[in-house]
Amino acid sequence: MKKESIPVRIFRFYLEGFKSMDLGRTLWILILIKLFIMFVILKSFFFPRYLNQFETKMEKENYVSNELIERALNP
Repeated sequence: MKKESIPVRIFRFYLEGFKSMDLGRTLWILILIKLFIMFVILKSFFFPRYLNQFETKMEKENYVSNELIERALNP
């Protein structure tokens, strides 16, 4: 008998818990909507893509390394 991984067991635990509840389906829908808002909508506002302004990979590498050095020197 193969033992399931921890994330699968956790998922099944919550799935069975929500199934036995009267509002389980509604709560799952709310959770999925919340995750969508957090990872899709808010990501575009709070995490802009700075590296798209550079053409080559070398320019991107230089930008990242310079930012890391500047932030390390000026905390």
